[in-house]
Amino acid sequence: MQRWTARLALLIATAAIVLLLAAAGIRSVALLLVGLAGLAVTAAAAWWALTHHGLLRALSSALASVVPLAVLVYYAALHLLWAALSALALAAVARVTGRAALGAEERPAGPPQQRTPPPKAPFLIMNPRSGGGKVGSFHLVERARALGAEVAVLDPAHPQDVAALARRAVAEGADLLGVAGGDGTQALVAGVAAQHDVPFMVIPAGTRNHFALDLGLDRTDPSRCLDALTDGVELRIDLGFVSDRVFVNNASFGVYAQVVQSDAYRDDKVGTILQQLPELLTHRSGPLLTVHVGHVLLDAPQAVLVSNNPYQVDDAAGLGRRTQLDSGALGVLGVNVDNAAQAVDLLRGRHARGLTALTATDVVVDADAAEIPVGVDGEALVLPTPVTCRIAPGSLRVRVPSGRPGPPRANPPTDWRALGRLAFARRTAAAAR
Repeated sequence: MQRWTARLALLIATAAIVLLLAAAGIRSVALLLVGLAGLAVTAAAAWWALTHHGLLRALSSALASVVPLAVLVYYAALHLLWAALSALALAAVARVTGRAALGAEERPAGPPQQRTPPPKAPFLIMNPRSGGGKVGSFHLVERARALGAEVAVLDPAHPQDVAALARRAVAEGADLLGVAGGDGTQALVAGVAAQHDVPFMVIPAGTRNHFALDLGLDRTDPSRCLDALTDGVELRIDLGFVSDRVFVNNASFGVYAQVVQSDAYRDDKVGTILQQLPELLTHRSGPLLTVHVGHVLLDAPQAVLVSNNPYQVDDAAGLGRRTQLDSGALGVLGVNVDNAAQAVDLLRGRHARGLTALTATDVVVDADAAEIPVGVDGEALVLPTPVTCRIAPGSLRVRVPSGRPGPPRANPPTDWRALGRLAFARRTAAAAR
């Protein structure tokens, strides 16, 4: 089936080329060149819009909107719009099919799991405001208590120290800690669980729940995660540290971390980003960063993301996913774009000169300021420089339901040569004999 899927991908890709050649002939070269030029101009105009204020931003935004329409009008004037759109659709289907063929056996195995007896005194912390009220809508408090868990429901009107709650629970005999809430709260309690070597349970009641995604949990129904209290297995995974603060997903530096520090960001996210981006992207404001990743130096990047295990960078669809949580390495993504040409080059993904992807066990972020803003699992902090990030391999025991869906399938890049080898492997082997 995998071989036939690869053949289908190649067949569809060939059909896209044949369709364009049959409809346009030699003009298909001009169609391709015009399309690529339009894409480059649109990307450059978008960069100018992000890095300027006032009239130039308005003109750049208009250009970024008009150029794609102009390309379509050009195709329509040649009576080839249908052919261009059809070929583009076929190419997209071929790419998806090719990824399916190459990724058929790419589902990550995940950390080794061990069946352990159910906890006797589980303690869960639940935030009723997380994720638009998922704790209430899924009746998590009632279900957890029915399964024998002690539940502490946070009071939105009176902020509480969730790490202190967790430490007190362990001191009073809790043999499992869990959180129904966002990733920031998950990280705080996970640090306490790791410190005391008690299992930790994730209940994805936040908005994005990236940690739960990579653990293979059911994010559509957080109540299913409570099954781990009676029928669960344990995983050993890594934790990231930025200074003394734990992170389960990532710590961000630079543009994003700077923007979210603003009080205005809470009420007007888009407006605040548009107001601050020009100065931040062109280094006219904000601290200049220097990042040491092993023997590699990243000088003055606009943005740096240090993650607990590396994120996928081969494909845009996988940028929010990690195929491992127990590799023992931090992932580092650095972005350094100084002009429109480099912004256009980012379209090449991992091969772009402005994007650096590395792994390390320790990362040091310094700056020309005594303190820098840092986003830690979505929480805005300010930390003294230099800021040290490190990985703690296998430091967290996570208890998950034995029947969880599992981590998402990996997204391999579409490698047409690899598809060719896969599609015709049998024929090649026969010819060799």
